[in-house]
Amino acid sequence: MTELRQRVGREQPQEGEDKLPYDPQDQDQDQDQDQEQGEAESEVKTDGETASDSESKTDTGGTQQGTPTDDTPEVLNRALANLSSRWKNWWVRGILTLAMISFFFIIIYLGPIVLMMIVMCVQIKCFQEIIMIGYNVYHSYDLPWFRTLSWYFLLCVNYFFYGETVTDYFFTLVQREEPLRILSKYHRFISFALYLTGFCMFVLSLVKKHYRLQFYMFGWTHVTLLIVVTQSHLIIHNLFEGMIWFIVPISCVICNDIMAYMFGFFFGRTPLIKLSPKKTWEGFIGGFFSTVVFGLLLSYVMAGYSYFVCPVEFNNETNRFTVDCEPSELFQLQEYHIPAMFHSVISWKTVWMYPFQIHSIALSTFASLIGPFGGFFASGFKRAFKIKDFANTIPGHGGIMDRFDCQYLMATFVNVYIASFIRGPNPSKLIQQFLTLRPDQQIHIFNTLKSHLTENGILANDNGV
Repeated sequence: MTELRQRVGREQPQEGEDKLPYDPQDQDQDQDQDQEQGEAESEVKTDGETASDSESKTDTGGTQQGTPTDDTPEVLNRALANLSSRWKNWWVRGILTLAMISFFFIIIYLGPIVLMMIVMCVQIKCFQEIIMIGYNVYHSYDLPWFRTLSWYFLLCVNYFFYGETVTDYFFTLVQREEPLRILSKYHRFISFALYLTGFCMFVLSLVKKHYRLQFYMFGWTHVTLLIVVTQSHLIIHNLFEGMIWFIVPISCVICNDIMAYMFGFFFGRTPLIKLSPKKTWEGFIGGFFSTVVFGLLLSYVMAGYSYFVCPVEFNNETNRFTVDCEPSELFQLQEYHIPAMFHSVISWKTVWMYPFQIHSIALSTFASLIGPFGGFFASGFKRAFKIKDFANTIPGHGGIMDRFDCQYLMATFVNVYIASFIRGPNPSKLIQQFLTLRPDQQIHIFNTLKSHLTENGILANDNGV
């Protein structure tokens, strides 16, 4: 009878496989029951009781999270009470989108420091939303130290990444202050020691009846760190290259999101992907062309201002960030000849453009064709765990992660694009590092450089030749 019950228990999850948010756990439990019946039974009872008990628990948890709640402000509810749910949602999303865009303009006006702080706040909120999903879906309420260790690992990873950024972009300041110089010299060792401490704490927190679930959540935390913290670190690196490399990509993603929604709302008929049933081909194509045009126009406007195009640098004399420089050729108007095949369509033979506008086409194309796959990935993630949104922070939009699912993918692309096609050697950083060397090292480098320039005929030799 016991064996029969176990077989029935193993068959039930297969019939309701789509209802379970974490089927691999049940499959692992079945294998453990075949191999080690006595030990596995006690472990399964604590992680998820039996397969059928696990199903009932996760269905209950999924239902609670997936149940839509009306988080619309009461003022908007009263003002839009006479509209259908479709148009009410349209107006709510539209009003709050305009509010978020206005907030975006304000933080741009406040400068790079505020932008970095906002990126940090967004990162923390996205991390919290994803961790809470794992905490609720996997019923991790009784796991020792789970949430404490999750936030500890977030602290460790941020210490590592931001420490690298400070050492790279504030090299002179770091070398000038003795405590910072010591922290910079041993930064990676300290970061590894901090992580190792958390790793040991995790091992010490392992409880026999929760082994599997604890390792699930350990992996969940580290994947979240990889997705959220790494990408936000790349966003800040893009910002240091010039605010235009931060604003244009983010604006292109926002534009594509808005225009795809607008085209899909009014003209959408053909479903695009099963993961997001509301996405349509009409919205996808309309968003693409709108985003490319928007990217060209926005780039043209911003490329004329040094505030947006100059790299964000730290001035050691004033101890402040500066964005003042002589714009590079990338941000200087140049004349381009239009191919002859287009002369019959337009009367122009040449056009004046900033070279950055050509790069903006690549950025806007990625934002509209590849960027949405970040949203599709998030949709698949939410469907897997039977939730509607990551959170209900923004009425009509969901959580912060719901708004930034495409931005993180875009940040990685921009960073790779700059490294591959834009960034070259930075003379100012080389000089800063050169000045921190010992006098004998500086003299050696000077003589080596002088010999190299003389051999290449750039400097005259001792005979005046």
